[in-house]
Formats: sequence, structure tokens, C-alpha cells
Amino acid sequence: MDNAVSAERYPLWKRACPGLNDIGFIRLGMLRCISLVDSGRHFLQAAEEVHEEQCPLSTYFKSLKSPRRVRMLEAVEQQSYDIYSETLSSHGIDYLKSFPELNDYTVLAADGHFIDHACHTEKGRNGKVYAAGFIYTLNLRNGLLRPFSLITNGTRRHQEIPVLRDELKRENRTKNSTQKCLYVYDKAVTDYAFWNNQIEHGNLMISVLKENSVATFVESIHFDTSHELNTGIESYSTYENNGIRFSIVNYRDPETKKLHRFITTLPGSISPGTIAMLYFKRWTIEKAFNNSKSNRRSMLPHEIPGLLSP
Repeated sequence: MDNAVSAERYPLWKRACPGLNDIGFIRLGMLRCISLVDSGRHFLQAAEEVHEEQCPLSTYFKSLKSPRRVRMLEAVEQQSYDIYSETLSSHGIDYLKSFPELNDYTVLAADGHFIDHACHTEKGRNGKVYAAGFIYTLNLRNGLLRPFSLITNGTRRHQEIPVLRDELKRENRTKNSTQKCLYVYDKAVTDYAFWNNQIEHGNLMISVLKENSVATFVESIHFDTSHELNTGIESYSTYENNGIRFSIVNYRDPETKKLHRFITTLPGSISPGTIAMLYFKRWTIEKAFNNSKSNRRSMLPHEIPGLLSP
């Protein structure tokens, strides 16, 4: 935490707080994530009785609503992520190193995750509250899971895909277009015009082809049918919809004989077997979320499938 805070050289959020300093606030937040508690009040009681961490109730809840603290957490999360990424890389951690054709890509499995709203969530204009949600990304190269964008804090209903589009557009303003980022998402993300526009910004995608998709076959893409990686690939082709071209991979599972159809904006130089493999790997992030929903207790980081593990 100290290293992450120190990495922000000229933070706009830094300010002394005698009641609860920034490191203490971050530590309490992490402690709450791994504690068996049902609410903020329950957490403060447990923190004092079990962990000997004392914090006045009013101080803690005011800090949670502080815009300054939010900016701090956003900055520290980014720095923390960079520190962990560099550390893992220095130890040779790269779960995609067997796929050199992906060396130029940051590969992120993304998904929306909703949980019960906080008990003190303010009601919306219609007098209702909803589930709170984030879009999370799982870096398939190093296994690090992180929040990508807030969908809703529970005060209103919101769909995740418009939030994803808006967040990518915001990132494009500062992102170097030569930095290629591949998003592996479920079929709700499919939008031909949007992803075609994102190619110039270095953003590409893999998804499952919708059953009712309308596209015209253009040509077949050559691939090495003898390579073990492409086992199960029945076809690899270019299709077109309203003048927009993309690739479709037909993969039949050798064991179940079930046909899977994947759509991608990746160039044809990427093996179809690699595309199929990456989509199946995105299920890791859904497994992590399913476990967090079904388990009655909070999960420690090392207990989340796919997090810091192959």
C-alpha cells in the first residue's frame, strides 16, 4: 500500500486526516473484504473486537462518501495493479507465453458482476433500489482481476454494455492506439459498427456469435489444419454485415461434439484455435463470480479461481 501511494507523485487527493489516515482507510477496506460481516456497523464492531482496529462510526461512514477518498482509491488501485503486474512479469509469469502470436496484445476477459446494494443506498426517483454492479476484467496473461468500470451503485437500473462502450471511449482519449487490447466478452457485447470503429484505437474483441446474427460469407481464411492447437476447428472465414467485415470460427468440441461459433475482429493471422481457447478461458472469470455469489463467506484472493493461477 505504501509503494502504491508513493507511486502517485503529485496526487490531487493527498491531504492529512488525523482521524483516519489514507493507509488506515485502505487497510480497513481490505479487512472488510475478507471479514465475515453483514454490514458496515457489523464490520466496525468485529474490527474492534477481533482485530483490535478502532475507528469511530461517523468517521468511517463519512470517509466512504468522500470524493477525495474515491480519487485516492482509483489512483492507488492503478498503481497497485502496475506494481503487481511488474512483479509477476519479473518472475516469468505469463500464462499466454505459449501463444507468441498474442505477444502484442493485452488480453482481458471481461464481465459484469452484480451484488446486493448497500443497506443505506438512497432510493431512486421511483422509490426503488437495485443491485449494484461493476464490470471487471481478468488479465489472462497474469491472472490479475480488477474493476474496469462502475455500472450502478444501486440507485438506478443500468445495463453493462453501454457502460463498457462509454468507458472505452473515455480511455481512447488518452490511450496510445498502438497498444493493442483484446476484450473477451459474452455475446451481449456484439455490435458490428462499434467494434469496427474501435480497431483504429487498438481495441479488439472475441465473443460468441448470436444465434440470430445476419452476415454474408466473404471468403475462407487459411489456417494450419495439422497443428494440434487447431484441433476441432471446422472452418475459419471472413463474413460481412452492412459493409463491416469480421471473422467467424466454427469449433466443434471433440468430446461433446457441440458446435461453438466465435466472432472476432482480430486479424486473420491469429490462429482460430487460439481464438477458441481464449473464449473458453473467459469462463474463469464467471467461475470466480459464481463462487463469490454462492459462498456464504468472503473469499480470500488466493481462493478465487484464475486469480494468480494458471
